[in-house]
Amino acid sequence: MRKRKFWGWGYADEILSDQEDKNVEERILGRFSLSEVETIPVPKAQDIQLIKPRIVPPRSLRKTFSTDHLERLNHSYGKSFPDVARAMLGLFPNPPDLIAFPHNQEDVINILDWSDQNNIAVIPYGGGSSVCGGVETDVGDSYSGVISLDLRNLNQVLEIDQESRAARIQAGIFGPALEAELKQSNLTLRHFPQSFEHSTLGGWIATRSGGHFATLYTHIDDFVESTTMITPKGVVESRRLPGSGAGPSPDRMVIGSEGILGVITEAWMRLQERPKFRASCPVLFDDYSKALKATQLISQSALFPANCRLLDANEALFNGAGDGSKHLLILSFESADHEMNIWLERALEIASDVGGQFELPQKKESDAHKTGASGTWRNSFIRAPYYREASVRRGIIQDTFETSITWDKGFNFIESLKEKASKAIKEISGKNSTVTCRLTHTYPDGLAPYFSYTAYATPSTMIDVWREIKLVTNEMCIEEGGTVTHHHAVGRDHRIKGYDLQRSEGFKNMLSAAKKEVDPSSILNPGVLIDPDNKKIKNWMN
Repeated sequence: MRKRKFWGWGYADEILSDQEDKNVEERILGRFSLSEVETIPVPKAQDIQLIKPRIVPPRSLRKTFSTDHLERLNHSYGKSFPDVARAMLGLFPNPPDLIAFPHNQEDVINILDWSDQNNIAVIPYGGGSSVCGGVETDVGDSYSGVISLDLRNLNQVLEIDQESRAARIQAGIFGPALEAELKQSNLTLRHFPQSFEHSTLGGWIATRSGGHFATLYTHIDDFVESTTMITPKGVVESRRLPGSGAGPSPDRMVIGSEGILGVITEAWMRLQERPKFRASCPVLFDDYSKALKATQLISQSALFPANCRLLDANEALFNGAGDGSKHLLILSFESADHEMNIWLERALEIASDVGGQFELPQKKESDAHKTGASGTWRNSFIRAPYYREASVRRGIIQDTFETSITWDKGFNFIESLKEKASKAIKEISGKNSTVTCRLTHTYPDGLAPYFSYTAYATPSTMIDVWREIKLVTNEMCIEEGGTVTHHHAVGRDHRIKGYDLQRSEGFKNMLSAAKKEVDPSSILNPGVLIDPDNKKIKNWMN
């Protein structure tokens, strides 16, 4: 079995080549005018001392739990910048006491019962790919211990309804295994977040995950038909239906609940036939406002491209998909039923009318999206987490923040956030930083800008510098009228000066009431989304 990195993204045998690592260092030296930079060595598990587990499971559950050293390291953090930074520095002051590996729903029920009776915090855990502090095990001193509840053994496609194009799937299945199973029936969920290889269905549902496809069906919400969730007070199930007008949707309470209400164990998911036809073409623009207008018009045309991602000139440059002089719109279409050339041609007409420049690809439809500027950006997108790891080793911050806004505010919103964030990062870090933007998702009524930045710090200062930047960008997104997160969830990192300002007091009270009903002892993922009334919760972002 391949071992996962406890200090970074992916498996331990997946690392940058020596040349790639050297390239990262050279870019850092050049960007910040440095002659040299300190490099942190990759930590070794055996060199990290962890506190002893404070709790002992009952004999009836003992086979379900593990205190394995490496597992405790892996389950201490997710994969946000501060998570990776703390792991790289060997900082594990509050690991989970136990890791639970239930094999079925009955195990989950028994684990929650025991935890509830003994004041033990439980952190639901899928693939651990959270980039917002969503699986943090440091919950303060109000609990007798902390359990990370890992659903990896609940990993089966239980049933496929070919007629309705739906499947009943366990929550702990990882993306590649899920798609491999569905492929046998020529079906696909068609949900591909950047974390696809290392994330699970339950994690996607719990965090309202956004997938790679940019229009129409963008979030996991669009695919959920029904859910099953285990709470400390019992099982909550919704009825499997194509749609219903019977009051507020039970599934909407589950989707995006981030583990604070219960543990999602399975769901019926809507599927699609696997695509057979593809058409793709990059479009270049001299003027960003015109590029944005083209993207808006295409999003409102009902063409619904699979990909409609706009990279500003600097974003294209930093990803090797341009020279910094042109803005890049990546357009692609796909279908299981019909050829897509006509759809692509119409989208290109719209883009051309507002200044877009393009050359139709000579490659076959099936592989056009993997070549040229589109292919270069695609490969860079997949490789990004590994490059970030190399930056962390040198104390350099590479991170993102993402949001959404309506079209009427779009251009000014993006320009304002880039300007304000760049200024704030310089004030905090002491050096200039270029903030770039790409649109990850578009809707008829708005867009989802995704901002990237690189900030100067050192191994000893990078966590504190990151925290200041995160709080500032959280607040900026809210003040400018956007959301604190479009598809990365809230966790703990987006609550302070973000989600706490975004949601209304009335909704907070409604959510608190729901939590009190199903989790009166507040053992489930404390500190995420809301703080429980009956316990003092630690949030390192405060």
